[in-house]
Amino acid sequence: MKTIALFASISIASGLMFANVYTSVVDAKSWGSDIPGSIAAAREYFKTVSPANFFRIFSPLNQMLALAVLVLFWKSSSPIRMCLAAALVLYVLSDVITFAYFYPRNEIMFRAALNDVTLLRKTWASWSAMNWVRSSILLAGVILSCVSLHKIYSIEG
Repeated sequence: MKTIALFASISIASGLMFANVYTSVVDAKSWGSDIPGSIAAAREYFKTVSPANFFRIFSPLNQMLALAVLVLFWKSSSPIRMCLAAALVLYVLSDVITFAYFYPRNEIMFRAALNDVTLLRKTWASWSAMNWVRSSILLAGVILSCVSLHKIYSIEG
C-alpha cells in the first residue's frame, strides 16, 4: 500500500513535469511567434479552457500525495524521509513560484491590453525562461521521489 502511494506520487509529479515541459516546447513557442497576434490567438484559444484547469487539479493532488507518502514512510530510514521531505518542498516551491511569478505574467499576457508590444515580448521571454526553471524544480522532486523508492526497495530487497 505504501509503495503504491509512492508510485502514484511519482506518476502524478512526472505528469506535471512533462505537461510543464510541453508548455515550454509547444505552447510558449506559439505564444511568442508573432506578438501581439500570437498572444491574441492564445487568448482566443484559452477562452473555454486553459492549462490552469489541469494544473489546478493535479498540482494540489501531487502535493497531497507527496505529503501522504512522507507521513507513510516517516518511520523509514532518515535518508528516505529526507528525500521525500525535500521532494515535497520542491513541489510546494513550484506552486509558490507559480503564484508569485507566473500569475502576474499570465495576467499581462492573457488579460491586459495588447497595445504594449514591448511589454508583451519581455513578459513572454521571462515567462518562457522561468518555466524551464520550474520544470527543473519538478524534475528534481521526481528524482528525489525515485531515489526514495530505490532506497525503499534496497532495504526491503
